[in-house]
Amino acid sequence: MKPHSAARECVKPVKVEKKQGKSVAKIQIEDDGSYVQVNQDGGKQKLQKAKITLNDCLACSGCITSAESVLITQQSHEELFKVLHNNKAGATEQKVVVVSVSPQSRASLAARYDLSSTEAGKRLTSFFKGLGVHHVFETSFSRTFSLLESQREFVERFQRKEQDSKCLPMMTSACPGWICYAEKTHGEFILPYISTTRSPQQMMGSLVKGYFAEKQRLSPQQIYHVAVMPCFDKKLEASRSDFYLKEAETREVDCVITSGEVQKMLEEKNVSLSDVEPAPLDEMFSSVSGGEFLSHAGSGSGGYLHHVFTYAARQLFGEEVKELTYKTLRNNDFQETTLEKDGVAVLCFASTYGFRNIQNLVQKLKRGKSPYHFVEVMACPSGCLNGGGQVKPVPGQNPKELLRKVEELYKAERPLSPEDDARVAELYQSWLHSVGEERAKELLHTQYHTVEKMTNGLVMKW
Repeated sequence: MKPHSAARECVKPVKVEKKQGKSVAKIQIEDDGSYVQVNQDGGKQKLQKAKITLNDCLACSGCITSAESVLITQQSHEELFKVLHNNKAGATEQKVVVVSVSPQSRASLAARYDLSSTEAGKRLTSFFKGLGVHHVFETSFSRTFSLLESQREFVERFQRKEQDSKCLPMMTSACPGWICYAEKTHGEFILPYISTTRSPQQMMGSLVKGYFAEKQRLSPQQIYHVAVMPCFDKKLEASRSDFYLKEAETREVDCVITSGEVQKMLEEKNVSLSDVEPAPLDEMFSSVSGGEFLSHAGSGSGGYLHHVFTYAARQLFGEEVKELTYKTLRNNDFQETTLEKDGVAVLCFASTYGFRNIQNLVQKLKRGKSPYHFVEVMACPSGCLNGGGQVKPVPGQNPKELLRKVEELYKAERPLSPEDDARVAELYQSWLHSVGEERAKELLHTQYHTVEKMTNGLVMKW
C-alpha cells in the first residue's frame, strides 16, 4: 500500500457467488488480508478477488490509493502483451503501438540496472521494439507543453487576482492522486485554484491521438497508446471521461503501466535491461540532443515551481532569476521561495508533497491564511521520483539510498528551457494554430468535477 493510502477499503474487494436459499455464511478477513467465507458447518472457502475495470471505480479513495492490490483489467502490462500478440497473430484489427516513457520511470529503471538515464532509455527503446512496439516516445517532450501552458496560465491569473479571489494560489494539476483527493474531499472550494493545464501524460495523449495520428494517416482508434509512469494513480487519470475521444471511441492513453511493471515484463521475458542492445532514440516526440535525453530544471516532479517562478519574475517584474533559494518549513516536503522587490515579497511560491502537508495547506487556505501565489502539489512524499509505481529496493537495499540514486540519475540530464525547445515551438505554429484557439485549448487544458460524497455505510472501513 502506498504511503498516502486512505483508511478505507475498496467496496468491491471480493466476488461472492449468489445462491438460492438463506444466506447463512459469514465472511472473515485472514491475517494475510485474504477474504474467507465461513459456512454454517464451520467449513472455509477462500474468496477470489473480483476483477474490476477503472470504470467500476467509485473514487472512494480505497482502491485508487492502494491500486497495487486491485486487479485493474484495462491497465496492465498483460493488456499490452495481448495487443502485441494479436498484431503478430495477424488479427484483422492491427494496432500501431506507441509507448511514451516518463523520465522518472527511466531514472528508476536506470538505478535498478546500474545504467545512466539515457542508456536506460536506449535499451528500453530496443526492448519495447523487440516486442513489436512501433514507436517509443518520452514525456519530457510533452512536459514542455505543460510547463509553457502553466507559465502563461499563472501570469494570466496573477493579472486578474484583484477581480477574482479564487484565481490564486494556482495549484499544479500534474498529480492525479492530488486531483482525486481535491475532487472528492474539498470539491467546489478547492477546484477553482487548480491549474487547468494538462499533465505531461495527457499532453502526450493529445499529441499521439491527434497530431501523430493525422501525420501517419491513421484514425485515433488504430493507435494503442501506452504510458510508462512512476505512479499507479496515472492509470485512473488515463481513464477519466475528459480524456476519452467520443467521436473516435478511444482513450487518448489506452493503458498505463508503472516502472515496476516494466521490470516485471523484463523478468517475464528473462531479460536484464543491462544486457539489452541499445537502440537509436525516436526523436519525433522526445527531448533529445546528440543522442542524449534533455530534462527540465527544478524538482524531480516536473520542475513546475522553478519554471513558473522564473517566467513570472521576468514577465511581471522584469527580474531575471538564475537560481532559486528555498526555505524549508515543517519538513523537506514543504518548502517555499520568494521574490522580493524593495523589501516586499511580490511572489511567494511553495512546494507541498505528501497528504499531511497538503491537508495543512488546504486548511490554511480555508482560513484565509495562505500567503502563496503558486503551489507545486504532489501526493507522494518526496514527489514523483518516489512514486508508488517505481521499482522497489532489492533485499538489503536502503529505500532512502535508492531514492537518492534515482534523484542523481534524473538530475544528471542536461536541462532545457521550455522556451528554447524549437520542436515544441514549431508544433505550436504548425499544429495548434491550425486547429483554432478553442480546439487548441481543449488539447492543452482540462477541467475538474466535484465528486458527490457517498453516505453509504458500506464505503467505510469499520
